[in-house]
Amino acid sequence: MFVLELSYTAPLDAVDAVLADHVVWLDGLYAQGVFLASGRKEPRDGGVIIAVAADRARIEEITAGDPFVRAGVCTYRITEFVATKTAPALERYRETLGG
Repeated sequence: MFVLELSYTAPLDAVDAVLADHVVWLDGLYAQGVFLASGRKEPRDGGVIIAVAADRARIEEITAGDPFVRAGVCTYRITEFVATKTAPALERYRETLGG
């Protein structure tokens, strides 16, 4: 599981100019089952996405395709973690620690 933290690198008017494309991109990844939750940070200087994927390389590929990244208005910080405890609705994503 991954926490994707977006940090805006441009003024909000530049971010808003590509927001509709970013939302379409998000919707596609929700439909694929990759994204579980997302939203803007408060104060509005970026956002956070909770994602699942086979590996970090896939997440890096996905984030590189974000219209925000392609437009140069945000950067990503990717944190991978092992979800050993979850809410019941996320039980299928639970992992066990190895050895």
